[in-house]
Amino acid sequence: MVSSPLRRLLEDRVSQLLADADSVAGESRDRAVRECADRLNQAVRRLRQAETLAKLGATLVDASAAFATGAALFIIEGQSARLENVRGVEAEELPARFEIPLAVAPAIAGAIETRDPVTAAALPSEISEALVDLLGHSPDVRISLVPIVTADIVPAVLYAWGNVEESALELLVQMASAAWDGLSVPEPVEVEAQELVTIAPAPGKPPDSWESLSPGEQQIHLRAQRFARVRVSEMRLFQSDAVQNGRSQRDLYGAVRESIDTARSHFHEQFFTACPGMLDYLHLELVRTLAHDDPELLGPEYPGPLV
Repeated sequence: MVSSPLRRLLEDRVSQLLADADSVAGESRDRAVRECADRLNQAVRRLRQAETLAKLGATLVDASAAFATGAALFIIEGQSARLENVRGVEAEELPARFEIPLAVAPAIAGAIETRDPVTAAALPSEISEALVDLLGHSPDVRISLVPIVTADIVPAVLYAWGNVEESALELLVQMASAAWDGLSVPEPVEVEAQELVTIAPAPGKPPDSWESLSPGEQQIHLRAQRFARVRVSEMRLFQSDAVQNGRSQRDLYGAVRESIDTARSHFHEQFFTACPGMLDYLHLELVRTLAHDDPELLGPEYPGPLV
């Protein structure tokens, strides 16, 4: 039988060991958080610096592979998905060109149709038999599909598998979507521009349609859209805790007031002066991305669209 002094000594030692373990675990968690933030920060910087769509796609896949077992980018061409980049598979195992009809890959088609992330099993009935064979998926592998949405179309879909950190991938794709706007041709923006004209017009008569804008004005609108998406994505990425708290308290503006005010000031200086018919794309992006299409979540003190 253990004596009382010895029992107390053992209890104290166990308590100390547990405290040390908690401290080490806490330090490990903090280190992991810092490392994750650094990786995201570096990836965002590289995405913003991409000069072509090809470089943007390659950068997105490289960055996403750090948050998944493997990642690939599919370019959507009509009713087919063409494999553009892939990480996590030996290059010599890949054909020079690989594409699959969307009709045999309902999971990919679903991400395109809904414009929302889709999670699927690596089954031939979900992603096609050809893709399962190409990437060597087993049936228990989980697939995450995140669409790049730009100007109300889906030009590409990020495909990730295995141990996937979905929130990180969604943030990277959102940044890529914003950058895609500035690198792609302006024609696809027609649907979005016509819709936005009726929502938040600047002073004066708004343009009747996208075609009524001069080529120079169209480029300014494209840059303004890209500016709005990048700034709001940065708020969501680097102030995620504040954004979540603000959304739960129905006061996003109060939670990230400084960032919103700074973005509004820069947006007004860069775009409203240069283009009298400019729309407040920043307000629209705040409502869509941060407030989940519920303007009331911005809070009672939010000043509203720029005029």
